[in-house]
Formats: sequence, C-alpha cells, structure tokens
Amino acid sequence: MEPYRLVLADDHGLFREGLRRILEESPDLKVVGEASDGRELLDLLKGLTPDLILLDISMPNVRGIDAIPEIKKIRPSAKILILTTFSEKAFVYESIAMGANGYFLKRDAGPDLYSAIEDIRRGKIYVPRYFSEQLGLDWEDVRRAVQKPALTTREKEILSLVAEGKSNKEIAELLFISVFTVKRHRTNIMDKLNLKSTSELVKYAIQKGYI
Repeated sequence: MEPYRLVLADDHGLFREGLRRILEESPDLKVVGEASDGRELLDLLKGLTPDLILLDISMPNVRGIDAIPEIKKIRPSAKILILTTFSEKAFVYESIAMGANGYFLKRDAGPDLYSAIEDIRRGKIYVPRYFSEQLGLDWEDVRRAVQKPALTTREKEILSLVAEGKSNKEIAELLFISVFTVKRHRTNIMDKLNLKSTSELVKYAIQKGYI
C-alpha cells in the first residue's frame, strides 16, 4: 500500500519539525511538503497532490480556516485536519462547515494524532471524544455542521460591525439595508456558528480577527 501523503501547514517551524518526526515514525505516512503560511500552502498545492493537509487554523497571509475553500478548489480530493490550540465550540463548527474533515488540538499531538488521521482516511469526521463531550457536541451535531454553509461576505461584514459595538440601526445605515435585514443576518450568523448571545458573537469575532 502506498504511504498516505501529508502536507504540514503551520507558521511555527519547531512545531512542524516535531510533528514531522511524530508522523514519520509510521511507515504508512509520508510528509511530502510543508508551508509556513496560507499563501505558501496554496502555491505549494499547485504542484503537489497530498491525501491529507494538517492545517493550522490561524496562519498569516490567508488564515488557515479561510484557506479551506481555496484548498478545495485546487485539490478537491485532499482532506483537511485542522490543528489548533482553540477549544471554543464555534471554531469546531466553522471548521467542519467550511469543509475540514477533522479538528485536533495541538496539545494532543502523539498517539491520538494517528487515530485522527486513520479516521479521516476511512472517510469519517474526526473530533476527539472528550472534546465533543466538553463542548456538548456529538457526531450528529458535527455532521449537521458540515451541511451548513459558511458565512457569506455580507454576514462577515455584519459580524465585524457587531463586534465593533454597532447597533442594528447603525449597521443598517452603514450598509444601506433595513434593520429587519440586519436582524435576519444576525440570526443566520448565530445559527451557523451555534452561538447563543451577542457576547459570544463578539468573542468569536475578536478571536477570529474580524476586528
């Protein structure tokens, strides 16, 4: 059987080096490329055909999570495992909704990483059991998230303005839309990200770099 071909995308060189050592302990895995930011990754993929990309969620020059749709355009068959330190529920939902095949916390790099890769190789969506329990997720929640579309350009625009403290009326005036339309967009955003309050929405926007 041919080794499972991997690309590592993370802006921390020491982490990539350690990750490569862990992965290449398995004869079934082969690291065929590395990238230190989102733009470098997209350029790299034009000349490589990996089976799986291990992708940091917050790299510079095109954030990892924003690179997912572009990766799918360049290499539709490549699968994506998000690597992150973020344990917030919204990040899991957005990553899977954007098209990632799994979500893995960096602190668990080791034997659990092999399990994650094997699950994805078999066509499953990987989220650690303890992580799902901690966040109130189950497999059905994750699979439903896959079916939800990512935020639209307008929704991202409204998310940024909400995070800046703008009221619905102020947002409506800035974007030349009705207050009703703003409220509808906010409801859609909250639903897609599985957020329950404006404070959660603002926290998410700050962590994701929308402001």
